[in-house]
Amino acid sequence: MARTSWFDDDSDLPLIDEQVQRLESFTKAMADGVVEEKELSAQQERLAAAMKAVERDLDDETHAKVTRLLVELSAYDIMRLLRELQVERARSAFGK
Repeated sequence: MARTSWFDDDSDLPLIDEQVQRLESFTKAMADGVVEEKELSAQQERLAAAMKAVERDLDDETHAKVTRLLVELSAYDIMRLLRELQVERARSAFGK
């Protein structure tokens, strides 16, 4: 399987979001604009399975690096979501 880069060659920004947009389970869950509990639970199960499949193959040093990556990615996703909500709230309040 060919490796897909995690970064845009020009901007060095992460491209993980582009891969997420191609996930069928994600696009189906987002189609109606509402994430249902069963959709979230199914995503959690897929995440746990993917993590278990990778974790058992990692040596201690690589495990520490991947753990940091997952934590940083989670923090970034939460921060980005909150920022987007703040921008939308301001846009709604000021009519722009």
